[in-house]
Parts: sequence; C-alpha cells; structure tokens
Amino acid sequence: MNIQIIRQSTQADALMEVGPVPVPLSQPPCVISEQEVKIPGKPDCSTGLWECSPGKFERQIKEAEVMHILAGVCTFTPRGSSEALLIKAGDTVFFPENTFGSWDIQETVRKVYVLV
Repeated sequence: MNIQIIRQSTQADALMEVGPVPVPLSQPPCVISEQEVKIPGKPDCSTGLWECSPGKFERQIKEAEVMHILAGVCTFTPRGSSEALLIKAGDTVFFPENTFGSWDIQETVRKVYVLV
C-alpha cells in the first residue's frame, strides 16, 4: 500500500509554479501553482494541491471536481447566472461535470482537489 501524506498542506512549499491561468479575465493574469498527487491504479484520476493568486479567470474544467479550500477567499459565478457563490477557507465544494463560469480570487486560494 502506498499511502501519501502532505504534511501541513496549508503551508506546504512543494508546489511548483505552472504559470498563468488559461483564460484570464483580469490583468495581470492569475498565476497557478500545483503539487499533483498520483494515486496508484487510478491513472484517470487527477488529484493534488492547487494554488491561485488573486484575479479573475474562466473555469475550463469539464470533469466533475471535489475541492476543499485550505486558504483564501473567492467567488464563483456559474455561466448563465448572475449569482456569485462565496467560497472561503474551510469550505468543501462539489462541481458537477461541465460546470463552467468565472472565478474571482480575492485572496490567494489553496485547495485540495480531485477531478473525476
């Protein structure tokens, strides 16, 4: 059995900068850092830690996603809605597949994520 532990994940410094978000809605664009975690026997499952600097961008992920926010404050506005959902440290969020919309990161967000 291969058990993986990220100690103190709210402060872990093993994240690597990935670069700017693919579809920025603000300038300068948000910058993403990530520590991907592979789960043996589950090659189609994407998991890990993810961090994003303040700004706005379009969510482009087609897969369903479960995330737990470790730090930060943001809103997500689903496409076709005018209601921004407040999301902050301590919240757990479940996105159905094909959930698109816009993120507004007010304070750097760090999350644990699982794409399914």
